Amino acid sequence: MTEPGQGQGPGRAGSRAERLRNWWRPEGMWRRGLVLAVLAVLLGLLMILHARIPNAVGNLGSLLETFLPWLGLGIPLLLLCAVLRRSTTALIALVLPAFAWINLFGGQLTDKAGAGGNLTVVSHNVNADNPDPAATARDIVASGADVVALEELTGQALPSYRKGLAEAYPYHTVEGTVGLWSKRPLTDTRPVDIKMGWTRALRATVTAPDGRQFAVYVAHLPSVRVKVEAGFTANQRDGSAAALGEAIAADPVKKVMLLGDLNGTMNDRSLAPVTSQMRSAQGAAGDGFGFSWPASFPMARIDQIMMKGMDPVKAWVMPSTGSDHLPVAASVKI
Repeated sequence: MTEPGQGQGPGRAGSRAERLRNWWRPEGMWRRGLVLAVLAVLLGLLMILHARIPNAVGNLGSLLETFLPWLGLGIPLLLLCAVLRRSTTALIALVLPAFAWINLFGGQLTDKAGAGGNLTVVSHNVNADNPDPAATARDIVASGADVVALEELTGQALPSYRKGLAEAYPYHTVEGTVGLWSKRPLTDTRPVDIKMGWTRALRATVTAPDGRQFAVYVAHLPSVRVKVEAGFTANQRDGSAAALGEAIAADPVKKVMLLGDLNGTMNDRSLAPVTSQMRSAQGAAGDGFGFSWPASFPMARIDQIMMKGMDPVKAWVMPSTGSDHLPVAASVKI
């Protein structure tokens, strides 16, 4: 009878040695997982070269840039697959997309909020189908904001907003489907033509407590859709962004603020006529990405607070008010 353990030790040791040799052989760790490595490199290149993805076909470049931060989800997924596959090649290849994502968005993971703001602003797409505009108005008043911009106002809901905001905001102006409410005087109010055929943008001058004035633009750029036959339908929005950018650039007032639903993110190249001349409050003084749409599961920051000639000191996203968008807010140092 064989003693326990006899004839097993050398075999077991041999098995371990064989596994170790297989791991270090070229057909082991280096050649294993080549497909994963290729996918990791492609993911990294997609993030690094996103601006080179053409818009000529279905505005694919803008569609990618709208959801660009979400490409980072591919990194832990590929990492898990590489570990399960025991592929060193794939693990090394993952350095590229990880570096690219951190380079693009790492700064948004830190809280950049400061102190010293003397003006609070809120922008909110209240949703044309909002079931309770009076409740939304109460939520806005509770924010304590000094200046409030509302988009997607309807003729039916507008009286509710006027009534609900009247006591807190004695000054207001409405042009088409956008409006501006303020605790400070408004002057030089007028619609802004953003090439839509109807009014979805306005401009007003706000007088700060110290007497200094700044211009406020409220805009709701055309909606975009993703369609199989047409791709990312953003051409009308892009034309409106160009017109809005021209209006802001030509404004004689040096301090300018833009509040509104731009139906696009700061990463979207097609909004460059606006984003190239203004700072994002969320990007400069926010904490995280500040996604605002859709309210049920925010995936993109398409509601913006932007400015030039002013310093944002804090930016945040407010709780849901019943709209399909979340309100966005910022504290500003005039």
